[in-house]
Amino acid sequence: MMESIALHDERKRRRDEAAYRRDAIARLTANDADLAARLHAVRNFGAMIRSSEYHLTNACNLRCQGCWFFEFGHDVKVKEVKDLSKLESFVEAEKARRITAALLIGGEPTLFPERVRAFARRLKYVTVSSNGLEKLPADGDFANIAVMLTLFGGGDLDDELRAIKPGGHRFTGLFDRMLENYRNDPRANFVYAVTAKSVPHIEQTVQRIRDNGNRVTINFYSEYDTDSPIKRESERVLLEECMRVKSLYPDTVTSHEAHIASVITGKTEWGTFGYHSCPSISVGHPAHGDRVKNGNPTLPLFNTYNADFSSIEFCCTSGHCDDCRDSQAVYSWLMTNMDRALTSTQVLWDWVLMAESYWSQFIWSPYHPSRRNDRMTAAAGLESAVAAPPISSSHH
Repeated sequence: MMESIALHDERKRRRDEAAYRRDAIARLTANDADLAARLHAVRNFGAMIRSSEYHLTNACNLRCQGCWFFEFGHDVKVKEVKDLSKLESFVEAEKARRITAALLIGGEPTLFPERVRAFARRLKYVTVSSNGLEKLPADGDFANIAVMLTLFGGGDLDDELRAIKPGGHRFTGLFDRMLENYRNDPRANFVYAVTAKSVPHIEQTVQRIRDNGNRVTINFYSEYDTDSPIKRESERVLLEECMRVKSLYPDTVTSHEAHIASVITGKTEWGTFGYHSCPSISVGHPAHGDRVKNGNPTLPLFNTYNADFSSIEFCCTSGHCDDCRDSQAVYSWLMTNMDRALTSTQVLWDWVLMAESYWSQFIWSPYHPSRRNDRMTAAAGLESAVAAPPISSSHH
């Protein structure tokens, strides 16, 4: 009986939220046809994406300092599946589960291109997270795969933090190698984890990425220190520099200003990023019962699978939520909280621009610069659909 009442209450809450959302959007876009069309378009594209994350392998050719995968022992939790036919069957099952988008992490996915291919042949939207030391093939099945390239610190900090072989041998020139591997490659987007020590290097690093024909998303390199006045001041300086560089290179830095502020501070005007609010948790993990019920959005169907392709991880990163500022998780937090933007036309415009910037990271998205003409063609047919009922949310 109690479960039946709870289910009834939840359905009523969702109906009330949908009605509020529909009325608010109609009111805020009544005199702005461009906003109405772009909001409709970005939400409808978001509705097509149902993502999950996959540890493609436990192996990696680097041992980066601060890499949560090795720091928290994810590489030894399970025995990875090496049988390609078993992986292919798993991907087919994920497709049947209505997953349309895969984020492949590791370990280092580029070490096993045939495993990457197994996803690319079955799912339309595939993204690989890579350290950039080896280049993902660019032909055939790999041509439409988004490649997110990890970068720590900038300048000599990147070699200090990442240019470390599994046996402990250090080398130099990792960033140079990445630039060479992905020069003028539209698939590539650097994910630049910045810290207070990065401030002297940020502009030059972004300039080099631009000159290489690539783009960059701002991430935050968590150092897990306490919330001290010194830390807050360093965050302020870091934020100011990132915003300055964004203004200088708006076409290179994909991150919207709202995302930069949130990923560095962990806050917005309406909330704080953390376990209670992060949507990028594995919905199939038994630990999240109370979290799912707290009313904050989650990503529908999202799970993170270990390299055995059966066991489910806690969330999209380490499972250690204190001070986590993963760039994509923060973006998902902002994206799934569109209702917070239904306060004014300007705030809703900011949300639309932020959502478009998020999707612009991925070569398979109509918002990617290489697809701009495709998007303009598609947009020509949207005006007649503007009055259609909006979907409930946009998703990672």
